[in-house]
Amino acid sequence: MITACLLLKAPREGLVKTRLALDLGFPRATAIYRALVERQLKSLPSEWTVAIHFAPTDAGSELSHWLRPHLPEGSRFIPQSEGDLGVRLNTAVHTEFSHGARRLFLLGGDCPELNRSYLDDAAAQLDTHDLVLGPAIDGGYVLLGLKAPHPGLFMKIAWSTSKVLPQTLAAAASLALTTSQLTTLEDVDDLASLKRQTNFLNEAGIALS
Repeated sequence: MITACLLLKAPREGLVKTRLALDLGFPRATAIYRALVERQLKSLPSEWTVAIHFAPTDAGSELSHWLRPHLPEGSRFIPQSEGDLGVRLNTAVHTEFSHGARRLFLLGGDCPELNRSYLDDAAAQLDTHDLVLGPAIDGGYVLLGLKAPHPGLFMKIAWSTSKVLPQTLAAAASLALTTSQLTTLEDVDDLASLKRQTNFLNEAGIALS
């Protein structure tokens, strides 16, 4: 069973896409976040199971009301644990493998270039590697695939910096994991990165002028 585990925030003004909001305002930035997440869900292979790990912890009903129409039947909603991103990722990994996942992909919701073809390639690479990474232009990653939990993979990482990917690769090497890196993609964090996503803007009917 392949599981897509998306770590998402409730679409609340001031909580999501705050850098984008500096140029577009909080209402528009929040609406774009919603469109990004909905596009990401549409790209998931229909045979995959889906788990939404959400924050804050009181947002379960809010996320379910928003996302249920975009998800396959049986999709699950789980509040994220407390702690930094490494702790939350590690908890999500253990939760999903304990729930029966055999292949697990950790995803966000803000990379319009992460499409069905990319996900199919990631799944194929995971057949022959322990770890699959989809690098991001900013030095992080837009996708991480695993076949088993490896707690050390998320320790001592300088989250939200350009060191995330190299430090993750170093952690993987220390754990003797075989690794595959896919094509580098760009996620949407600010107005400049959003403007480069012309396909997404056109498909979502978003005009920036």
